[in-house]
Amino acid sequence: MEEQDLTFKTCKGKFSYRVGALIIRDQKLLMIKNDSAPYYYSVGGRVRYDETSEEAIIREVFEETGVKLEIDRLAFVHEHFFDEEVTKEHFHEIAFFYLMKESDNINFVCKSFGDQGAKEHLHWLPIADLHKTHLYPEFFKVKLLKSIAGIEHIISKE
Repeated sequence: MEEQDLTFKTCKGKFSYRVGALIIRDQKLLMIKNDSAPYYYSVGGRVRYDETSEEAIIREVFEETGVKLEIDRLAFVHEHFFDEEVTKEHFHEIAFFYLMKESDNINFVCKSFGDQGAKEHLHWLPIADLHKTHLYPEFFKVKLLKSIAGIEHIISKE
């Protein structure tokens, strides 16, 4: 039986429970972009039924990078209300973003595909230049410029 992602349609749109990884090396953030989307997004994905968010982020990072990273700690809880840019679907999303422990000599290889089946590619984006980049979540552009202390709760309505 296939594992069930915690995402479902409602009469008003789609609900999604997601996790994202903050993988930082040399003041650069590892992000993903697929062949059909005009924007970058965090390494990560949807939590499955009966899976903790911590189990999900370790699984998702491995699926998307080929590397089993350990969690450093939870950094952000994000309630995000938005219309997806490509599909135009309205989303109510809850996401946990984890800062991951990283080693300098790891080689990441992306073998995954996006929601619509488009090939995904990994990109190291300079944190100082994120404000010039089309990416989600938008709060990365400001929050990652400072040191990440504690757990921050962010609500975005777009």
